[in-house]
Amino acid sequence: MPSATVNFFTEEIKYTIKNKLLLKQWIKDAIANEGLKPGEISFIFCSDEYLHKINVEYLNHDTYTDIITFDNSDDVFVIAGDIFISIDRIKENAKSFLVKEVDELHRVIIHGILHLCGYLDKKPVDKKRMTEKENEYLSKRSFV
Repeated sequence: MPSATVNFFTEEIKYTIKNKLLLKQWIKDAIANEGLKPGEISFIFCSDEYLHKINVEYLNHDTYTDIITFDNSDDVFVIAGDIFISIDRIKENAKSFLVKEVDELHRVIIHGILHLCGYLDKKPVDKKRMTEKENEYLSKRSFV
């Protein structure tokens, strides 16, 4: 059985996660609520340029994005993966959507987790369901 670990890393930026232990527990609780177990999950916070390079190299998309999720799961009931998040995009999107930066960060974090849980977001019906799930888990935070 893989160990349940949620880790936070940075690439090419300096960024400090607040409420790290509570955030990790919130993520694990969301996964459990989906009927799954956490395996090794790594969040890598980076710059727009760093994430753009990954988007081009691995997905052949020449666009900027806020998140890219790589599913490393070997077991259908255990989620594992690497989730890259652009802090530049988080800051810009928070301004555009008139929300707190921490709320936008948590929305994107849970978005990546939901992808690992099997949720999609390309079709309008899937995007609507994803947003509903994001809102559900954001409302369950006991910290911030």
